[in-house]
Amino acid sequence: MAVTSVVIWCLAYILGLMATAFPWGGAAVLGCATIAAFVVPRIKPGYFPAKIWLIAGVIGVLASFYLPLRSPQPSAHDVSRFATDARQEMTVYGQVEELPRLTRSGKSQVWLAVSGVASIDETVDGKLYVTMPPVMAKDLYPGAAIALTGSLYKPKPALNPGGFDFQKYLAQEESFAGFKATTVERLEPTQKPSWGLWMVQQRIIKSQADRLGSPEGALLSAMVLGGRVVNVPFEVKDAFTKIGLSHALAASGFQVSLILGVVLALTRRFPKLVQVCFGATGLIIFLGLAGVQPAVLRAVFMGFAILIGVAADKQVKPIGSLLLSVTILLFIYPTWIWNLGFQLSVLATLGLLVTVPILTKWLDWLPSAIAPPFAVPIAAYIWTLPLQLYAFGIVSPYSILVNVIVTPLISILSIGGFISAILALASESIGSYAAWLFYYPTHWLIAIVIFFCKLPGNSVALGTISSVLTLALYGLICLPWLQPRCQRWWGLILLVGISLVFIPASYARANLLQVSAIATNRDPILIIQDGGRVGLVNTGDAATASSTVLPFLQKQGVNQIDWAIAANPSNPNGWATLLDTLPIKALYDLSDANQPALNPQAMRSLEKQHSQYVQLTENIALGSVAVRPLSLNPTIVQFQIGPQRWLWLKDVPTDQTESEVDLQGNQILWWSGKALPPTLLKTLSPKSAIAYAQVSSRTYNQLQRIGTSVYRTAQTGAIQWTPKLGFKATLESGEADAALL
Repeated sequence: MAVTSVVIWCLAYILGLMATAFPWGGAAVLGCATIAAFVVPRIKPGYFPAKIWLIAGVIGVLASFYLPLRSPQPSAHDVSRFATDARQEMTVYGQVEELPRLTRSGKSQVWLAVSGVASIDETVDGKLYVTMPPVMAKDLYPGAAIALTGSLYKPKPALNPGGFDFQKYLAQEESFAGFKATTVERLEPTQKPSWGLWMVQQRIIKSQADRLGSPEGALLSAMVLGGRVVNVPFEVKDAFTKIGLSHALAASGFQVSLILGVVLALTRRFPKLVQVCFGATGLIIFLGLAGVQPAVLRAVFMGFAILIGVAADKQVKPIGSLLLSVTILLFIYPTWIWNLGFQLSVLATLGLLVTVPILTKWLDWLPSAIAPPFAVPIAAYIWTLPLQLYAFGIVSPYSILVNVIVTPLISILSIGGFISAILALASESIGSYAAWLFYYPTHWLIAIVIFFCKLPGNSVALGTISSVLTLALYGLICLPWLQPRCQRWWGLILLVGISLVFIPASYARANLLQVSAIATNRDPILIIQDGGRVGLVNTGDAATASSTVLPFLQKQGVNQIDWAIAANPSNPNGWATLLDTLPIKALYDLSDANQPALNPQAMRSLEKQHSQYVQLTENIALGSVAVRPLSLNPTIVQFQIGPQRWLWLKDVPTDQTESEVDLQGNQILWWSGKALPPTLLKTLSPKSAIAYAQVSSRTYNQLQRIGTSVYRTAQTGAIQWTPKLGFKATLESGEADAALL
């Protein structure tokens, strides 16, 4: 009874933390517990007394208050108070907290603990996300006192549905402002410390990279220290993520289980105290090398629970150990309840504990040595798939197969990397030669991942699913575990799960008419979803295509673009980036024939896909969407989308163009925000206007005077229109991406 009570209270605490995602969530937990206190004792007298449920309800309510209290908030002296919407030049002083890391844009990023701001006498503190050219960061190390001159700015929330929420990311790191440094000055004293965890980590990374080179050395180091510490090349990191092997680049439970397994196997002839001491030493060394990370701490806590069981000569209940470890960690770090990496780690571990035995039983027709390698990745995949669909909307059909193939390599490299890391602490050269022994396994692992990434259909966008559907899928997954009688109906359960994902989504996409004006603050990008057909107007530069356009399309479940219009020859690289991931059936070029909007690489991709490429000079019908180029120089295009007529002014019309082109009868104006002549505005008289860049204040006031609703994507985020709901702004609708569990 005592154990059951603890389990119920731990679950109540976790549910109370999760309930903060909803208004009055804590009260809902208390209400459910009160109902359980009244109903359960009458169903099973003598079991689960009412007081257990009432205590659970109180714990849930307290947890819902505890999380906001522990959530990071800027202090009264935080440097973010001086940040405004416009970047401002200033000089800040502080100490470097971590080693510089390379960003995807090629900049170096460091965390700075602020101690003061030039020309401000009052106390200033806080933590800054600082970016700078790599040459300026090469001599920085944790503890270095520096002065930075540059621009302070506010982080932006997710401006597009499902986009990256930079503001939320910084808040999780207890930072509330960013800083773009242009100069760095070292302050006295500048003596380098003689010891530090970062020095140990760098010694290991250098030792393993000396003989292995790149990217093999970085990959081996990431398996020991975690991807946050090691700068793994982004092309390798992206390939592992796309194929469902991102866990291989993170120090987590897999490495802990291997370390404990090897240590306990080598010390099995020794007394239990010796086994526990060696096991605890291995866990402490692993935690020290990898640092405090959610997945690492969770795994180490479970490892110590196993060692306690060994010391007490009792078999530890793995699920209870997992629940207790998670509860303790969430009490220390309650905000980890929203950490996606922590969530996936816990779910994958739970899948290994409860589903692997079931799958192994179903796979009993395979040899006993082969069944577990198949069961482990399948179980982890099943338990993490709903959360992945909720967060990303993408699945990899090859994930299970690749996990089965590379599991032996990952096991060898995890143990080998850990041993070479220990040797590197004694001697860099010895550690380097030890790491060199694992060159071919590391090289083969990378080659296998890249091979599968190049196969057709390496990733499929299903679209993100709702929180209700996510919970329903986890309910189905739990059935064979909670009700063993349901295991015989696994085929039906699988069919129901697939139907819940595909049927509603397919029906919704087949009947969807939606226009999305993407927020980029510089590039005109429009996405039109019309009954299963998808159209794209422009894609921006390569960075915009990869970080804004592609994530939006993938989370909408788009695997192919039916038609696209290119009209921006100044950013031709975006189309090449997009075509590397998504095929385009037909592309219409609005640019001059002598200066096409696509570069040679994009043209080759179109030819390889056998796509249609046409200079857009005449009216075309694209499903139920009609496109009419009114003028090519200046560029003016009209879209008939359902009942609405949209007018795109890429350029401001000249007087001659106004006289030659009929600009009346357009309900929606989509333009750059540049100043428009009052006579033109009177002629247009749109009901709504969307600006994809900074808006001229004079034009904004004139539009408001004539009764036009003006939307500015730089302030409100992406604007989406549907016939039923009309216009909806991303920031106003609160669609910032968040994890469910």
